[in-house]
Amino acid sequence: MNTKQTSIAMTLGFRHVALASALCCASLAQAQVPATGVTLYGLVDVGITSVSGLKAGTVTQVASGIMEGSRWGLKGNEDLGGGYRAIFTLEARVEADTGALSNRPISGSQLSDRFSQATLLGLTSPSPLLQGAYQSAVNGVNALLAAQFGVNVEGNVFDRQAYVGLITPVGAVLAGRQYTSAYETFAAYDIMATQSALQAGQLVQFPAAFGIRSPNALAYRIVKDGISGSLMYAPGESAQGGDRLRLLGMNVGYKTDAFSVGFGYDTRNNELGQKALTTTVLGASMNFGSSTVSSLVTKITDDNPNGLSVIAAALTPQLVALGPLAAPTAALVQSKFIDAFKQDGTLFHIGYRNVTGPHTVSVAYNSYNDNRPANADVRSVGVAYTYALSKRTDLNAVAVRFDNSNLAQVAPGGNGYLGGVTASAGTDSTSLAFGIRHRF
Repeated sequence: MNTKQTSIAMTLGFRHVALASALCCASLAQAQVPATGVTLYGLVDVGITSVSGLKAGTVTQVASGIMEGSRWGLKGNEDLGGGYRAIFTLEARVEADTGALSNRPISGSQLSDRFSQATLLGLTSPSPLLQGAYQSAVNGVNALLAAQFGVNVEGNVFDRQAYVGLITPVGAVLAGRQYTSAYETFAAYDIMATQSALQAGQLVQFPAAFGIRSPNALAYRIVKDGISGSLMYAPGESAQGGDRLRLLGMNVGYKTDAFSVGFGYDTRNNELGQKALTTTVLGASMNFGSSTVSSLVTKITDDNPNGLSVIAAALTPQLVALGPLAAPTAALVQSKFIDAFKQDGTLFHIGYRNVTGPHTVSVAYNSYNDNRPANADVRSVGVAYTYALSKRTDLNAVAVRFDNSNLAQVAPGGNGYLGGVTASAGTDSTSLAFGIRHRF
């Protein structure tokens, strides 16, 4: 399957795993900037996680990215004079437990029942032969999907960020692989700043609700007197041209010492140029000195899921035993997968954080209300504790409970990896994680 045309690979590649909210380019237009030069930076985050409710039972393993995905990067800037600076960032993912550039979910290649069982997809027939053909076709599609179910499965070196830009007296212009506008707003108002299994984005892993990062993106950003904003445009650069895979995004926010509010919006076209995943985020937070309360609501819609128009062509040769029914059967399977991957839901988050000396305690409640026929509602609640050994090193503990309803089947992961899916639809899951994080 052609990943440049963003078949399933691109659909998943942008959206798998949450990131730390150190959105370095959101404040590029501020007066305080680092000295001219190049900086090597990063963090290493490794720990032990135990997740229940999986097909293999309770799985305990060493994982990279308990709180934040391990990474290293280079940042550079040059003072050009007159209020102008040239900047760049190259940031690479690294799996500190294995040394690899990518990882797979804890549950492996298993997909949710609603994507892997022909009957749940609405593919039923009184003919055993045709019913078997349906399930065989679904298995074939699942193999393609599962091959891309993970984090940075293509193994790109600078998978996290890769951009160059110019800071001017009236804002910054950036070009390259960057975080999307809606996701920046989401990260700003998640009390976990997208860290750990407790962050809200864990509920919408697959199909995921965000394009976390976009390649080929052009962005304008500005921060002034507490007001921040950005505009983003990313042409799809599809070989077929037109508006295929195009992304449009924007956000705006206002922040004081006592409170902040923000709005973010992204919309992307699919490989046919149709309007696809659209994410709208509204968030607010209040600061009470050592404590913070934050909440957000995210509306997710997608009537034309990306990368699925190639299913029929890929399946038809595999259904030759059906003779003249091969092409119609493949087209029917494709239509059922497109329908199953459509999204219409609301993600809600509310959280509280208290910082006292070296101690940070966070609690959060998250819920996803699925308005599609699958009614795959899921909720999570939990607590995270961080003890700072120094400014650079801390110990972390996280306990989270996921409650899956109806056809929901989400298992908790971490910031640097996916939990995947539980043993069956409606099966709940609990995650316990302990880790150490060092920044450099």
